[in-house]
Amino acid sequence: CWRSTVVALLRCVRSINVENRKRAIVTGAAGFIGGHLLERLISLGWDVAGVDDMSAGHPELLPNPVRSLIGTADFASANVLNAVGHVDVVFHLAAVPRVSYSVEHPLETHRTNYDKTIALIDSIRLAHRRPRIVMASSSSVYGDGVPLPTAEESACLFAQLSPYAMQKLQCEMALRMYWQLYGVDSVALRFFNVFGPRQLGSSPYAQAIAAWLTAYHEGRNLRSDGDGEQQRDMCYVSNVVDACIAAALAPDKLCAKALNVGCGQRVSNNAILAFLGERLGSLTVERAPVRPGDVRITHADISAARSVIGYVPTVDIWDGIARTMAWYADHYACGGVG
Repeated sequence: CWRSTVVALLRCVRSINVENRKRAIVTGAAGFIGGHLLERLISLGWDVAGVDDMSAGHPELLPNPVRSLIGTADFASANVLNAVGHVDVVFHLAAVPRVSYSVEHPLETHRTNYDKTIALIDSIRLAHRRPRIVMASSSSVYGDGVPLPTAEESACLFAQLSPYAMQKLQCEMALRMYWQLYGVDSVALRFFNVFGPRQLGSSPYAQAIAAWLTAYHEGRNLRSDGDGEQQRDMCYVSNVVDACIAAALAPDKLCAKALNVGCGQRVSNNAILAFLGERLGSLTVERAPVRPGDVRITHADISAARSVIGYVPTVDIWDGIARTMAWYADHYACGGVG
């Protein structure tokens, strides 16, 4: 059974060998999106294993059945690369996803985000049975000054504002090359500003909603960069999980396409802060400089994802924020930290 190849490394539960049961590996499985994806796959009956180097993962936030399927390892380690030929899908979510961190550490993030991804893709090329790759990309590949809402063909070389954005576009280009030369099937999902439960906000690189809810529950002032009128297409995490699974199950070859995954609407930071203030009470907001590499506006055209994989977001931003607030309230009521 395929899992016998990775059981020592991933410390997974007993091997399962059921006919017609989808098999998958999730990289970055202890991360925010990875944990939600792994949890959903288990609920759907997939035979799945997760891997995470725990540099930024939080397995302690996950339910025990999910946590037990995650092994601590680099996704480009030999045992993981040797296992990819035994699954149907590799969900590649592992990365150093923080834009401002990549500005400060361009070489380090390049090695993880690009070099190791190439190793993963090439191991799939060499596998006797090639899985489909569903790779997390990012709206940051567009840079500023693109038409709104932004369609996939708007991504241009040299428009990227950070090493992270450049690295993600390079990975997309690698997927296209591996499809054209070797027939490795894949899709790059360009995530737009994902948020939701289990996204902790204590890091200086944290996403805004997570950072604000963490600060509120810890009695600190909320930080807002710039004038607060920057706008984001905020996408609740369950929508992103829906897109990942839809991409994995798409019946036709995906041919290394890049697809936007957002909600198709945008909202300003100030509007989100106003929404939080109405529900949490008076908030003290401190203005800070704009962070290097940040894009002013993101707004996804999701028509291609709807057409190709049937993606339709089901949770809008305000419902998603309400759900996220409820999780934070429970998390801190139980003594959690951000």
